[in-house]
Amino acid sequence: MTPAPVTPRKTGSTDLVPALVFIILILVPIVSAFGPETYLLGLFTRVMVFAIAALALDFICGYGGLVSFGHAAFVGIGAYAVGILSAHGITDMLISLPVALIVSAVFAYLTGTVCLRTKSVYFIMITLAFGQMVYFVAGSLSPYGGDDGMTLQMRSTLLGFQPFKNDRVFYYAVLLFLLASYLGCRAIVASRFGRVFRGAKENPVRMATIGYDVFKYQRIAYVIAGMIGGLAGFLLANVVEFVSPAYMSWQRSGELIIMVLFGGLGTLYGAIVGAASFLLLEDLLGSITENWKLIFGPLLVLIVLFARGGIVGLIERLTGRAGRG
Repeated sequence: MTPAPVTPRKTGSTDLVPALVFIILILVPIVSAFGPETYLLGLFTRVMVFAIAALALDFICGYGGLVSFGHAAFVGIGAYAVGILSAHGITDMLISLPVALIVSAVFAYLTGTVCLRTKSVYFIMITLAFGQMVYFVAGSLSPYGGDDGMTLQMRSTLLGFQPFKNDRVFYYAVLLFLLASYLGCRAIVASRFGRVFRGAKENPVRMATIGYDVFKYQRIAYVIAGMIGGLAGFLLANVVEFVSPAYMSWQRSGELIIMVLFGGLGTLYGAIVGAASFLLLEDLLGSITENWKLIFGPLLVLIVLFARGGIVGLIERLTGRAGRG
C-alpha cells in the first residue's frame, strides 16, 4: 500500500523563485568586480554556507516536523574535523571532507537513536542537550584552542593544489555544494522515501499501521540532515579559516531556526532566502548600530504575524495576486 498523500504547498512560483535565487548567486562575483570584491564575495560565500545548514534543518523540520535545537552541533563537528586534521598537517579535502561527513553522520545516528524516541518539546530539549554537550566538549579541547578556538594555516587543498585560495573559485565551489544540497533534498522529498517521511509527520500512527517503520525513516532523514550540516561546517571552517566552539552553541542553532522561519518553513529554497535575508540584514543593520537585534527582532515578529509562510509565502501570495490581476 502507498502512504497517505500529503497536500503539497500551493505555489505558483515553485521553480521560478529558486531558479532566480541561484541566478542571482551566480551573478554575484560578476557584480562584485565593480565594488568591494573581496568583501562581497566573503559575505555571500558565508550566506551560502549558512543556507546549506538551514536547508538541512528545513528538511527535517519542515517536512518531518522534527524541530531540532541542536542542529549547529553538526556544523561545529564538520568545522572541527577540518581544524583538527589541519593541526596534524592533513589539509586535503579528499580526506577532510569525508571525515567531516562521516563523523557528522555517526553523531546524528547515535543521538538520533535517542532523540527520535521522544516527541514534541522533549525532542527539542534533548537535541538542545546534545548540542550543548558537544559545545562544552569542543571548549575543553585545549590542544585545539579550547574556548578560544584555533586558526587554520590554509584552506583545504585538493591533491596538493590550493584551488580554494582563489576567492572566486571557492565561491563557485560553495555554490555548487549549495545547489547539490538543494537538488538532493528536493529529490529525496519527492521520492517514495520522502512521501513516507512526510506522511509520518502528518499521521505517524497511520503510517506505522500501514507497515512502515517510522522510526527508521526519521533516523535516516536525521542522519542526512546531520551530514549536510557537517558539509556546512567543513565549508565554514574554510570560509573564515578559523574554528571555534561558538559554531555549535545553542544561539547558533536558534539563528538557523530563525533563518528557516524567516524564509518559509517546508520549502527548502525558503531556507536559502531566509539565510540570505538574515545575514544581509545583520550586516546592513550592524553597520548602522551595534544594537541591530533591537531592530531585527520586531521585524521578525512582524514577518511571523503578517507574512504567514515567511518571505517565500509572501512572495507567493503577491505573485498569485498579480497573476489573477
